[in-house]
Amino acid sequence: MRIISYNVNGIRAAIKKGFIDWLKTDPADVICVQETKATEGDVDVKKIEELGFQHYWYSAQKKGYSGVAVFTKIKPDKVEFGNGHKASDDEGRVIQLDFKDTRLINAYFPSGTSGDERQDFKYKWLDEFYKYVGKLKKKYPKLILCGDYNIAHKEIDIHDPKGNKKSSGFLPEEREWMTKFLDSGWIDTFREFHPEPHRYSWWSQRFPSVRLNNKGWRIDYINVTDSLKKNIKDADIFPDIKHSDHCPVYLDIKV
Repeated sequence: MRIISYNVNGIRAAIKKGFIDWLKTDPADVICVQETKATEGDVDVKKIEELGFQHYWYSAQKKGYSGVAVFTKIKPDKVEFGNGHKASDDEGRVIQLDFKDTRLINAYFPSGTSGDERQDFKYKWLDEFYKYVGKLKKKYPKLILCGDYNIAHKEIDIHDPKGNKKSSGFLPEEREWMTKFLDSGWIDTFREFHPEPHRYSWWSQRFPSVRLNNKGWRIDYINVTDSLKKNIKDADIFPDIKHSDHCPVYLDIKV
């Protein structure tokens, strides 16, 4: 199964920038998108269906905000919307699909960049989510968790670690959470294949030169539980795909 995780920063905006044409190139079997900023009814889904994708949407109650969706050429055995935490579910942050005995979770982690209130919400969300996937792992040992985590884990994952040490997304508490999470039985699939620096998945849109000069952050991940380690075939990041301020991240895995 080829999986892509992609924060599209508004699915309608991405479509205007060629997202559907990119889908025609068959980039993956399952494409998990975050920050749709739309409902299914806002999009001409026939164009997606014509390419052989089934689609599942979990949108925020607030219009034009957050939201996740999955486009898949492989029919899931089960789809679960949300994770039972109201504050998270109201913002359309988690959708889950079962393929045989493997569960794929597409999650849009909160950002704390808009101020202390949202940073506090992010910390609460991270704590709840850590406990949630910990329990879920007992029921589904084979888990794939992809999405925009809004955390650059290590200094190698950000272009300017010193200048950003007080920036949301690279705060010590967030990075410690990521370490704790990975140490609890998860694998950063990209790093299994790519130990090299300067590989990022998000670039600020404030200055066009930022992406041109690759001054980015790696905040998008596809992580798997330890029990799937032997099934990982390949992982990568595709910075040349430009429908968003993020780019797609990729995993090829046997399920």
